[in-house]
Amino acid sequence: MRTGRLLTAAIAGIGLFAAGLVGGPGPSAGAAVGDIRPGVSMITNGAQCTANFIYRDAASTYIGYAAHCAGTGGATDTDGCRSGSLPLGTPVQIDGAEFPGALAYSSWATMQAVGETDADACNFNDLALVRLDPRDLADVSPTVPHWGGPSDVNTGGAGALTTVYSYGNSSLRQGLELLSPKTGVSLGTTGGGWTHPVYTVTPGIPGDSGSAFLDDQGRALGVLSTLALLPTPLANGVSDINRMVGYMQANGGPQAEIVLGGPFNPSQLPLDLTGGLGLGGL
Repeated sequence: MRTGRLLTAAIAGIGLFAAGLVGGPGPSAGAAVGDIRPGVSMITNGAQCTANFIYRDAASTYIGYAAHCAGTGGATDTDGCRSGSLPLGTPVQIDGAEFPGALAYSSWATMQAVGETDADACNFNDLALVRLDPRDLADVSPTVPHWGGPSDVNTGGAGALTTVYSYGNSSLRQGLELLSPKTGVSLGTTGGGWTHPVYTVTPGIPGDSGSAFLDDQGRALGVLSTLALLPTPLANGVSDINRMVGYMQANGGPQAEIVLGGPFNPSQLPLDLTGGLGLGGL
């Protein structure tokens, strides 16, 4: 059974997610703390998603989320080669930014423009970049909240039972950041290398779409995109970031790389309400 897209935190019932990959490590940017960072909320035409990584090329700085967050179809539209997307230049509200960003790249729009026919790419290449307003750049931090990183970019995929780390920001949690950090395990790599099924506690929910996933070394692994029903119920699909960035660079998109963050710290427990058992842990 196929998965469906998580377009907004307002989706009723079980929302459904999708995913992608990037080419090579980006430049390091230290551990500066800023309000515009991985894990913040991003609103596009009323749909709420979560930012993954900060990206940079020679001309601009970007913040990433899932391409389906700028989609115009329904929550069950899964094929980026057929599903509609808002045009480049669409304003995007970014939590922590004083000025709106502008949609600068959509893997969905790009695949349609180049006539992509690879079914795995169509279903799992799910990356969009939003160009930040230059007036907001002093408030940018590349570091993933709670966990730190990314320390590098994972270029080899994730094996079965690889530990993974994430930070979601769905508005369904009503601002309860205690449930935002997550850790879990990868079930390996599927979809021709385009996606990694993962189990986390708690699983990603509508509004977490687009959020970053790190591997057990703190390397950027992917972007939260899908929630599977079969054969792995309630597993999230994490699109491979190395592959998605490589596709972007090879098909006329920004020549941007992921900016590395502060030190990766996997030894701490996910935040919890009691100071004891981590609510986000396995």
